[in-house]
Amino acid sequence: MVIRMRHTRAHTANRRSHHALEGLRLGKCVKCSALHLRHTVCTNCGTYRGKTVLKMAKAIAKTEKKVAAKGKAAK
Repeated sequence: MVIRMRHTRAHTANRRSHHALEGLRLGKCVKCSALHLRHTVCTNCGTYRGKTVLKMAKAIAKTEKKVAAKGKAAK
């Protein structure tokens, strides 16, 4: 089948103009002013909407403990 009314390149480009990718939408943390993804917990301080959700000190201590154990095992 032959296309009777072919769209020009300009018409096709105009139709696809809204297909471009957008950048990330970042919000500023209320507590520490660090940038984080919207509607997610701040990875810097562990708060969401001004309330502490994650205990980051505990998480940081756990990762430091793992790194120290890995360093001792390598020696």
